[in-house]
Amino acid sequence: MIEKRRLAVLVGLLAAILLTGPAPAAADDHDDDEPPPEPPRVELVLDVSGSMRAADIGGRTRIAVAQQAFNEVVDALPDETQLGIRVLGATYPGKDKKVGCRDTQQIVPVGPVDRNQAKAAVATLRPTGFTPVGLALREAAKDLGTGATTRRIVLITDGEDTCAPPDPCEVARELAAQGTKLVVDTLGLAPDEKVRRQLLCIATATGGTYTAAQSAEELTGRIKQLVDRARDTYTRTPTTVGGAAGCADAPLLAPGVYTDRERFSEHRWYRVPVRADQELRASVSISLDRPLRPDHAVLLRATAPDGRELVRGSDAGSGRTDVLSAGLRWSATGDDGDDDADDDTGAGTEVSATPDADRPTTVCLVVSNAFAPAAGTRTEPGMPVELTIDVVDASPTPDGPDLGRGWVLLLLLTVAGLLTGLLAGVLTRWWVATWGEK
Repeated sequence: MIEKRRLAVLVGLLAAILLTGPAPAAADDHDDDEPPPEPPRVELVLDVSGSMRAADIGGRTRIAVAQQAFNEVVDALPDETQLGIRVLGATYPGKDKKVGCRDTQQIVPVGPVDRNQAKAAVATLRPTGFTPVGLALREAAKDLGTGATTRRIVLITDGEDTCAPPDPCEVARELAAQGTKLVVDTLGLAPDEKVRRQLLCIATATGGTYTAAQSAEELTGRIKQLVDRARDTYTRTPTTVGGAAGCADAPLLAPGVYTDRERFSEHRWYRVPVRADQELRASVSISLDRPLRPDHAVLLRATAPDGRELVRGSDAGSGRTDVLSAGLRWSATGDDGDDDADDDTGAGTEVSATPDADRPTTVCLVVSNAFAPAAGTRTEPGMPVELTIDVVDASPTPDGPDLGRGWVLLLLLTVAGLLTGLLAGVLTRWWVATWGEK
């Protein structure tokens, strides 16, 4: 009886294998010789100048809202994140501007997070002095040091620098020109146009983002998003590149990570060489660093140089509200047709590309967006774009019959269904005849 039971199980497994085919081979991209990535390094820079006493955020003072946001962010911080905290205008209550404009201190060194230490340090802060934003940014860059990955500064302030020079926008440009792999994201706590322009300038110079936070919830949520983005930093620092208005003039890109800016409803083109035995993998993320209308989307496409669409990327959203992403995969060995394609060459055209193994073909990548700014939103500069490109060996396809399309596929599915039903009937009758006698 045990032998019969084993036979039934074996027959069932054999039937499943015959009907489903061999399992695809799993790709193994892990390199044992590759060093582990550096942990994300972030420094929060908080303005504690006298203006932070203003009680205009839901009836609470700006400093109280910032302290609450810091506590919630620290509690939710991923363990691998190395965090530092620097303040400005926190210790000198006098009127000597020369002294007050040197008032910036690091109250928590950059390193593994001690949550109790960090929250206790922030809880004791009281709005006090001047606003030396430029000096604080320069010192924060020193706090973070250098390394293989991008460092991030998150600047939270309610006012413009009252101590220039150094001008904070010039400091940001200076840091970017030094190649310090530093991104500064700015958060404004006051609805002031002059402050907004200064914070936007700082963010733009370093490839960061600017956001106005008008409530405790907005501030907490935005800081968490920025810290999460730091956790997603690459082992290779993004290279600044400028996409073109068409494929012919587009920059030729090797595998790597790139940063660009794209205006509303714009198309930006890039080129990637791909051999016949290779597979192109690409993804794009656009940071939503300003208010948008509800309907918006990002599209990533791969086309041939003559404009024929090879593949259209799929949405790669992660549930985050500050970033929209899309990704695609393409190789010349696969089925490059897209019956639903709707491009300038006409819909429903099946496309194939056959590059030479030693002479790569050029694949054009097109990043498009369907964004519309909310009323009063600044449209310049464009929104931050991160483009990741990889070219790998094409995945081998298991040998087997081509299932085809249309009636051939329907016929094969019908036959498979009949065989499955027949086999299930035989096994059922055998099971009843064998076990029903007991």
